[in-house]
Amino acid sequence: MPATFKSLSELLEKVEATKKRLKIIDQTANYLKTLGAEEIESATNMMVGRAFPKYSQKTLDVSWSTLTRIFERISVFDWDLFREAMASTGDIGSATKTVLEQTKPKKQTQLTQKSLTITEVRTTMEAIAQAQGSGARTKKERLITALMSQATPVEAKYLVKIFTGEMRTGLHEGLMEQAVAQAFDVPLQRVQHASMVLGDIGEVAATIKTQGLEGLEKAGFSVFRPVKLMLAQTAQSVNEALAEHGGKSALEYKYDGARVQIHKQNGRIEIFSRRLTDVTESLPEIVKIVEQNILAQSIIVEGEVISLDSAGYPIAFQHLMRRFRRVHGISGMAEKIPLTLYLFDILYLNGESLIAQPYIQRRQILSQIAGEIPLTKPNSHRPAQTSRRFPQRSHRRWTRRLDGEKTRQPIRAWTQGQTLAKNQNNP
Repeated sequence: MPATFKSLSELLEKVEATKKRLKIIDQTANYLKTLGAEEIESATNMMVGRAFPKYSQKTLDVSWSTLTRIFERISVFDWDLFREAMASTGDIGSATKTVLEQTKPKKQTQLTQKSLTITEVRTTMEAIAQAQGSGARTKKERLITALMSQATPVEAKYLVKIFTGEMRTGLHEGLMEQAVAQAFDVPLQRVQHASMVLGDIGEVAATIKTQGLEGLEKAGFSVFRPVKLMLAQTAQSVNEALAEHGGKSALEYKYDGARVQIHKQNGRIEIFSRRLTDVTESLPEIVKIVEQNILAQSIIVEGEVISLDSAGYPIAFQHLMRRFRRVHGISGMAEKIPLTLYLFDILYLNGESLIAQPYIQRRQILSQIAGEIPLTKPNSHRPAQTSRRFPQRSHRRWTRRLDGEKTRQPIRAWTQGQTLAKNQNNP
């Protein structure tokens, strides 16, 4: 029997009501066990506030003003009560639920009306995302009206949260990874690795549900499906970062730019931002640089895009972001804000994942395939040498572990191999 959206909403009500991390994991794991193969990916993503998989470029583009028109259309919506509820809860979904619980619908709901299923909600959201061009607004509103008309107050609460991107129940992606591991009795490290290479925890849950551990073992990169970025951990001092690494370290300048992930296959190139958004059209000169220099048939690399002023200094980050958001008049903007690309890591080359390779080997491979694209310049130091020299530098640098086995994060795990040390003179 298909899982209802109400069951998902009721689970999230329980999650929201508890602050205990282990209880949240237990509740979520138990719920995941009840889901069918056709709905588990959708449900997993909805529970962390996403309408679609993390790598998907689909967007709902539904504003709160659109939702307000729909609520006024389907009910006698009490805005005074809504404002009171917002002041009390600070949550737009909760406030909506409070109002709908005390409001009569304009059209009498049929007693035989069937419950919304998770699959139906996903199908409707896909139709909303696909509505483009002339008449798109009318079509979207018609689809949302039909959805909200069927929803109970608690379902409407979580539909609003998904539409607005404001889930905030305490069930974040890290806890979801733990819940998936617990639900299917799979080691957490394997779930995290699969989540990285597949680009979405919902896909991981669906893979385990349909293919078991064997399917998880086969999980790998797919070019043009953006990969979760490796994020730094912070340390309060250089010595702390070096101690975490447990061996020789490489220090790189932290460029004041925008991080990008570049995918190329058979001449096609796509560029993704830190948020895994496709920004290819906004960065034509970066596409050209990659075309001219990277000759590999298929590849995934990471880099930093910066823009320098006439004196050779990076421009302010907020001005750089104007390039990433621009979709019209790009040529003129490219003259005002020219871009430079620096590469710092390679994840995949010609059908082979490189994330299990040590950092030094990945850097060597990257230098061989980068052509004339500059690489960030790491300086390798031993801990004693670095701790004396680093504090005198007025820069923040990346420190990457190169060897040794005493750190919590093993060198072979690309996702967890960085520590950011704050300069003691420039926090």
